[in-house]
Amino acid sequence: MAFAVGYGIAFIGALVAYQLSKGKAKKRKYIVWGITLMLVISPFLSFAMGLTYGFIVENGWAIPGTIIILFPIGFIIGLIMLLVGVFKKKETDDSI
Repeated sequence: MAFAVGYGIAFIGALVAYQLSKGKAKKRKYIVWGITLMLVISPFLSFAMGLTYGFIVENGWAIPGTIIILFPIGFIIGLIMLLVGVFKKKETDDSI
């Protein structure tokens, strides 16, 4: 049952990030999704996926192993998205 909480929090975090970034500039979208991925989606999703995988293979040591593999991958992707948003230049209409 605990894995449902992890999936639920990750899903709600994605919905909140979508609402915060809807209709905004690409720079803001990258920042919002990067922060959300690092702080909400990645930890809870890796926890829930670790519990699910550990339950399937019936091995308790599979849980931390899965979390140790998945969390840094999601965190680094979120960090890259955040940095792209922070260092992205403003878009101008100088296309003459």
